[in-house]
Amino acid sequence: MTRNEPSATGNSPSRFSQWKTSPVIRYLLLLGFALLFYFSLLNEVVPETYDIQPNKVSEKTIYAPYQEENSLATEKAKEEAASRIQPVYKIVSIKNEQIVETIFDKLEQNNTDPEMTFDVRVDLYRNLLPAIYTDYVERFMKTLRAAGNYNDTLMNEIEKQLLEQQYKFSEESYYKFPRLTKDDLTAMETVAKDIVNRLMNDPLVEAQSARAKVTEMVNSSTLTKNTARELVQEIVRFALTPNKFYDAKETDQARAQARENTKPVLFGKNDVLVYKGEMITEETYQRLKTFNLLKDKTDFRPHLGLALLVALFVLVIFMFIRQSKLSIRNNNSQLVMLLLIFFLNIIGMKIVSLGQNLEYPHIGYLAPVAMGTMLVIVLLDAPLAYVSSIIFSLMSGIIFSVDQDRLMDYRYLFVSLIVSFAAIFSLHKASQRITILKAGIMISVFGCLGIVTQALLDNRFTMTDLSYGLSFAAVGGIISAILVIGIMPFFEMAFGILSPLKLVELSNPNLPLLRKLLTEAPGTYHHSVMVGNLSEAAAEAVGANGLLCRVGSYYHDMGKTKRPSYYIENQMNMDNPHDSIEPSLSKAIITAHPRDGVEMLKEHNLPKAIRDIAEQHHGTTLLKYFYYKAVKQAEESGEGKVVEESEYRYPGPKAQSKEAAIVGISDCVEAAVRSLRSPTIEQIDSMVRKIIKDRLDDGQFDECDLTIKDLDTIAKALKETLLGIFHARIEYPGDLPKNNDSKGES
Repeated sequence: MTRNEPSATGNSPSRFSQWKTSPVIRYLLLLGFALLFYFSLLNEVVPETYDIQPNKVSEKTIYAPYQEENSLATEKAKEEAASRIQPVYKIVSIKNEQIVETIFDKLEQNNTDPEMTFDVRVDLYRNLLPAIYTDYVERFMKTLRAAGNYNDTLMNEIEKQLLEQQYKFSEESYYKFPRLTKDDLTAMETVAKDIVNRLMNDPLVEAQSARAKVTEMVNSSTLTKNTARELVQEIVRFALTPNKFYDAKETDQARAQARENTKPVLFGKNDVLVYKGEMITEETYQRLKTFNLLKDKTDFRPHLGLALLVALFVLVIFMFIRQSKLSIRNNNSQLVMLLLIFFLNIIGMKIVSLGQNLEYPHIGYLAPVAMGTMLVIVLLDAPLAYVSSIIFSLMSGIIFSVDQDRLMDYRYLFVSLIVSFAAIFSLHKASQRITILKAGIMISVFGCLGIVTQALLDNRFTMTDLSYGLSFAAVGGIISAILVIGIMPFFEMAFGILSPLKLVELSNPNLPLLRKLLTEAPGTYHHSVMVGNLSEAAAEAVGANGLLCRVGSYYHDMGKTKRPSYYIENQMNMDNPHDSIEPSLSKAIITAHPRDGVEMLKEHNLPKAIRDIAEQHHGTTLLKYFYYKAVKQAEESGEGKVVEESEYRYPGPKAQSKEAAIVGISDCVEAAVRSLRSPTIEQIDSMVRKIIKDRLDDGQFDECDLTIKDLDTIAKALKETLLGIFHARIEYPGDLPKNNDSKGES
């Protein structure tokens, strides 16, 4: 699908046309590609280094060239995460009422023994009662260890706290215990056990907090004797123990897990490492050293590698263009346009890459990588779009790579290639601007599919990564389409590009000029539509721009609207005005319509390629009818006046492009065949070939690049199309008498 630009006019090449075909300019443009690739990838591949010393002020703001962990900040974040973990405590069920029961059993047993004196009992209780607690703790710990429900660290902590928080009876208590009667002990035991059970229902880290409540609870009990209340308080305080214990091991494990779960604090790509005017501390200096940003020594290897990579990119573009048959091969103007498309696409990627210092993973999927591919396929050629897509994708993988250890991130390369190819398939033979928006939606869909594919294949993709990636890819496709729609008019205006979308818009019969042609010169309008059908078929047969030929045909006779009645296709039920005027005046009127048409097209700002077709479709052909009429009149007058043939030729210029030449042939062929009453296959074939031969002999194709083979192909295509148009009127040779070929003149 070739895109056409304005053709130079005149018999000698203009400076502009020389510039467009100059080999020197072409090589300079290829150098421009090399410089664009080199400097756009330089900071990605070869970070800039700085001559910096500690304890000095930085003269520049320095950015991180790639993503790297901030070890100090990461360690601080880990410690903060660990500090937020509360100590782990375990509640252990302790049957403290057993201590109470043992104490009262011993008291009752010893106080009722008649052989035991008061002093002996006092001494006995001084040793016996503390031993009851110690023995209970020993038995309890043995049971816990046998169960194996707790780790050794916690077991040691339990034993330690139980022993350390053991309550000591007052010395007076030992003298009061021997005086308690059996009835006293019975009443006291019930109260003591009840209070212990109630207090031990609450988690206790410190037994002292529960012991502070004992006096109030005992005073509100049923005990009436002061001594009984006093001793119950002592027994309850003695029986109370902590039941909630600090588990150091599990606490350490929880804090270690918190440290492990803490995400590394990263210096994102393009994050500021040092601000201009900031003092370089030792920590900052080491940070710059980590990023290899200190100018210790110059390493030319990355520069050489980048130069080779750039050379390969440029070589691919050069060889593809050189070996292709695309118009860009000899058109530096289109090469400039390709360079600008690459520039805009790379700028878009670089702008999005600045966002990689934010807390958004995979923001690179937002980049409008497909924008360049869409512009290439719409404004230039589909084959060139494939090559451009590959280069765009490779550059995307490099620009959005945040890992120091790898030059290229395959994730962005893969998705960029997917969306670029989706753009090509969606826009192939696009004919409406709405197609670009639909292509943007397809780009979003295939971008999301590419990300889902990666997520299924790569276990490192989290749901957060996936959600961000899908969101960015969906928005990126729409942004690409919007940018293409916005940028295209500037390219069309600056380079005179007639994209298929623009051509389809210009073919709308409701446009003012075509409406004018239809209403004021309906015969010419019908003729133009027929010429459009013929020229499009012929152009596509020889690889020219068929759509341009069709639309150019619609406008090629626009100048006839100034004097429509002077053209035979518009003379309905009226005399031919040329019968009553001089041949020279008829010639002036007829030859003026290309010039008048160009002026009208200029007034309505139609592209130059359309104006060129209107101006060049007749070339410098001879108006044979009026020329021979003038010669006949001169002979009849007997004045011996010589009629110069050059006076009865169109002013030109001759066709400068394939499209202008094809429209001129089709224009003449349509008029000639229409003049035949009942055209046969042989008449059509003979007529088409005669018209082409006459124009070839007249030198009308000398300034365009049509070959003899092309002309033969055009003749066949025109014949086939005419057979389709006039099939209902054709009688085959076997059914007709032999007639001489009819002749027609445009």
